Amino acid sequence: MGHKIQTFSNIKGGNIFYKAISHPAVKEKASKLIRQLEKEVPSALYDPLGLYSSFSEFYNTSAVKFVATFVQDIERIGSLLANQSAEPVTELQNSGAKTIFIAAFDVEPLRHHINHLIPHGANIISFDDMRVDENWLTNKSTYLSKENFATNYAFFREESGMSTRLTTANYWSNYGATNVKLHLILFDQAGKNIAQWSEKIEGAGMSISIDSAKVRERFNLPEFTGQLFVQFSGVQGHDVVKYALDIFCKNQKFLTCTHDSNAWPSDFYAGLPAPRKGETVILWIQNSHPCSIPSGEIGINVMGTAEICRVKTEVPSFGTYSLSIGDLLPNAMWPQQIEIQAGKHFVRPRYEITGGPTVRRIAHVNVERADLKPDPKIRELTHLVGKGFILPAPILPARVWRSTLLPTPMSTAQNKLPIAALIFDPNGNKIATHKFGLLPRSHKEILETSNFLTNERYGHVELIYDFTYGTDVDGWLHGLFRYENKETCHTAETSFGAHIFNTILTFKNEPQSYSSRPPGLSTRLFLRVDITGIDTFLHLLYPASSPWHDDSNTSLSLINPNGKKIVEVKLSIPCGGSRLRRISELFKDKDLDRAGAGSYIIVRDTSCRLFGYHGLISEEGPFSLDHMFGF
Repeated sequence: MGHKIQTFSNIKGGNIFYKAISHPAVKEKASKLIRQLEKEVPSALYDPLGLYSSFSEFYNTSAVKFVATFVQDIERIGSLLANQSAEPVTELQNSGAKTIFIAAFDVEPLRHHINHLIPHGANIISFDDMRVDENWLTNKSTYLSKENFATNYAFFREESGMSTRLTTANYWSNYGATNVKLHLILFDQAGKNIAQWSEKIEGAGMSISIDSAKVRERFNLPEFTGQLFVQFSGVQGHDVVKYALDIFCKNQKFLTCTHDSNAWPSDFYAGLPAPRKGETVILWIQNSHPCSIPSGEIGINVMGTAEICRVKTEVPSFGTYSLSIGDLLPNAMWPQQIEIQAGKHFVRPRYEITGGPTVRRIAHVNVERADLKPDPKIRELTHLVGKGFILPAPILPARVWRSTLLPTPMSTAQNKLPIAALIFDPNGNKIATHKFGLLPRSHKEILETSNFLTNERYGHVELIYDFTYGTDVDGWLHGLFRYENKETCHTAETSFGAHIFNTILTFKNEPQSYSSRPPGLSTRLFLRVDITGIDTFLHLLYPASSPWHDDSNTSLSLINPNGKKIVEVKLSIPCGGSRLRRISELFKDKDLDRAGAGSYIIVRDTSCRLFGYHGLISEEGPFSLDHMFGF
């Protein structure tokens, strides 16, 4: 079940051909191409790069009948291609075909190779007939360049008093990009394209904000809950589209935030929390493809159990379906967690929790990898890089907030988790160690990290491997972190995975670097600022696998919407420690006013890699929290 195409490889990266054929702007062009193939007979297929079968996964080609199919690779001769035995392309001249379909983009060099084999007068068609518009492209000479498909999806809602705001910045200008454009398609819940537009990003470092209320007004739309397709052209450096996503109520009854979707659909996702008593957990399934998701393709199960409950509803192309976890798994209860059998049908999805003692909140699940197995080398790293893999997260002041940690299996091979949690005060002093032991895949162990701190103190927790209980680990260590206001019950949660931090030695792709080869030993984090009466806070953590510089040399630059720096402040964080600050404490009111609406902050440190969390907080109780992103 599910798509067989490989969307992403941790060795090779993303499959750009996948993005090219599943792009929402080419759906009608692809359908037109198929109708042409159905009519133009006799036709033959030439598949030199082995792409046709992947194309057929997303479009119904069953009515296309080729008189013959041809390949270039000798090892593919005789294999099944479009329900026929593939022949060597040297036999094309004897096919009698009046139309030759070459299953490739940038087809001219491939066509030139076989000019002498094409039957006289035959028409040539190819995937070039389903290219996106030229003004959406960065590299016009090489269509399957990754810079041509800097794309992502965002949950997007303007309904029942709830709004959504996507925020990012022109970070490609850091890599020399000078002509960046933004292209957007908005789909409603049924998958209908209800708005499509482009915007030019005028300057380097310019802030970017897409507000659902403004979009609704601009296009005179009814209320909607759906998804926003986002593409940038003119990019340089990398093709990753990152953003912060705030979902909020206009009367400030709730605030919640999440971030980019990870643009490559996966077979599995995990880390979805089961509901507490009285709660409803909704998984937002948002189809990322031009074909529908058939009934029974998507399933969920309680982590560590074999019984999979299937979704018996078809989800239309680019449509949105709200799945209540309680409908399929009525006995699942927090702190159990849910595994999602996704079949590569959608990018990393959001979930929404309502009811119970809490207030509405939205977060995301994570990619559960199926390509990992235990790596004994990780155990051997301890004498070289100390703690090795670290998963750091805030502990908010215990007088106000209850901070909870739930370890989450995030690989199909993780049957036992030998882990421990280290508790640190703001100055990097370890004040407690909690040994989870060897957790089974189906565990229900949570840790209230705030119990280790006095009322006024904050700090952070580091989840690490504990090799006294086992050595079968793979480096893909994840956890869910939940924060609840003890008085108002407003709650926020986020999840993330472990990395090796702040050591000069490298292991595979760690310490991770955003823009160059490892090790990543510097920081550039994005923080959007809200100046509408809601304060912004950030919690910067300085984790170190091995001892690093005693203190960070961190700067926070307040940037106006046009990308101009207004003011810079300095912050020093002890190695192994953290700092929790509100923006109103760091910057003067006059500077925030000068920056204005749409401003943001860049957290920069060239001496170490920091990890950050951010949120918005209202004095009335609502707040949001998520981890920051860098570029």
